[in-house]
Amino acid sequence: MGKGGAVYILTNKYNTTLYVGVTSDLYSRILEHRSKCNPKSFTARYNIFKLVYFESFHSIEEAILREKQIKAGSRKKKEQLINGINPEWEDLFDEVSNW
Repeated sequence: MGKGGAVYILTNKYNTTLYVGVTSDLYSRILEHRSKCNPKSFTARYNIFKLVYFESFHSIEEAILREKQIKAGSRKKKEQLINGINPEWEDLFDEVSNW
């Protein structure tokens, strides 16, 4: 089995734009988004920094498959995922930083 992975959803301050991503190191990846290390990236341009949803997996391959499922869904389906675990759309970064 390979290294584990995570799929996550970020949004901006007003929850108007969603970004779905996958990574093998969720904590470091969120820090990269927040620091805007790539100023031309989608998340930097649209000021997307708030972690509102994540799932962890035993392998990065599983996480990639899940990311594709989520990306293929409508915004409504993404909102349902978020509302299922985070109905207030609070920033979940503190949960990840304790891993």
